[in-house]
Amino acid sequence: MATFATPDQLLVIIDPVARRTDGESVRIAKDVLSAGAATKVCLPEDAGEFARVLARRGSRRPVVIGDDRALLRAVALLHRQRELAECVLSMVPVGSALSVAQALGVPLGAVAAARAVLDGTERRLDLLVDDSDGVVLGTLRIPPLSGQDGQRDADGIRPWLRTCQSLVRTLVPSRPAPAPAAPGPTRLRVEVDGVTLVDLDQPVEAVSVTPDASGTAVVRVRPVSVGAEASPLEARGRTVTVSGADFRYRADAAVAGPVRRRTWVVREGALGLVLPGR
Repeated sequence: MATFATPDQLLVIIDPVARRTDGESVRIAKDVLSAGAATKVCLPEDAGEFARVLARRGSRRPVVIGDDRALLRAVALLHRQRELAECVLSMVPVGSALSVAQALGVPLGAVAAARAVLDGTERRLDLLVDDSDGVVLGTLRIPPLSGQDGQRDADGIRPWLRTCQSLVRTLVPSRPAPAPAAPGPTRLRVEVDGVTLVDLDQPVEAVSVTPDASGTAVVRVRPVSVGAEASPLEARGRTVTVSGADFRYRADAAVAGPVRRRTWVVREGALGLVLPGR
């Protein structure tokens, strides 16, 4: 593990959302970083400019000032460019969506996080990579289906038809909207390293997949209780495949899907992140 106790050349990328939501924390972080190392500060205005700045980093160590989405954007870009193994990232969390950063061990205060960038230690963290080349930093969750999620595009209604319906509703007195359907169970096959943990004949309430820093992931399935409460199912493995009815999943700061099949593989030590020294 590398320890960054001496001045380093930093590429400080300040996410536009961070600048809008908490300019004072951004200023404090920038001042601390500039006082401790040679810094080049970049202010990208959109995702495309963010990608170009990161790609042109040269020998400078990237520091992302922003929320979970900004960190995930940087990791995903480096992964797609196959440069993640050679790059060490740092982060100063600024924004409202910071649960992933906190779970990874990044200090939430601007001063503490900036000091960790300067004096911290590189740690190699496991990632989940799916078969569409997407990456997951924290816990992946498949929540219960809502009535809306369980239907394909609102029972097959196409967007243009919905637009027409909306126009009709403006011309005709509306009726009280029905209450949204409560989340319900779904039927999924969950396989861990090729072994079926739960099959389609057992409805499930939720599934979670969490890298556990040992090159494997912990997979937890909560079956639907029928009569007596059903015990949660748990397994560990490197490859997790979920298939069955259309499902959505929560990965870090985003919701993806619907898909009918997705496979995630644990990439051991794929992410180098500077964190406070132990």
